[in-house]
Amino acid sequence: MSAPLYDIEVETLDGQTQPLREHEGKVLLIVNTASRCGYTPQYEGLEKLHRKLEGRGLVVLGFPCNQFGAQEPGTAEEIGAFCQAKYDVTFPMHAKIKVNGSDAHPLYQLLKREQKGILGTEAIKWNFTKFLVDREGNVVSRHGSRTKPEDLEAEIERLL
Repeated sequence: MSAPLYDIEVETLDGQTQPLREHEGKVLLIVNTASRCGYTPQYEGLEKLHRKLEGRGLVVLGFPCNQFGAQEPGTAEEIGAFCQAKYDVTFPMHAKIKVNGSDAHPLYQLLKREQKGILGTEAIKWNFTKFLVDREGNVVSRHGSRTKPEDLEAEIERLL
């Protein structure tokens, strides 16, 4: 029986439906992103991790979200162009989603249920919250915005 995470479908920036099952057997670093945030420079660290470790099984997945200070107001095309031009992002970026509230995307409903935040809260506090998923589809850790992507490298290495 496969992990429930793999039953979820997401939409890519270009509007294609993609089952997360396509990433089964990989280590996933799932991040809610924004183009106009103080943490936006973390795209650089995410891309470095992706390039360094993708050959060993890491996939970084970016999910733009406009729920925090309206810091991701752009269209899918604008988000893609920004990520490409400013950070040369090559990891998969997805359509804008909601991570909190009754209409939160099913992926984030599962992530938050599996790895709660500080004091047991589920709500995502801000942009660039990071979830690590092991090769079996288990959500193994959650890291807040202040955690830099490079600070996760040792933990990712253990999962690879």
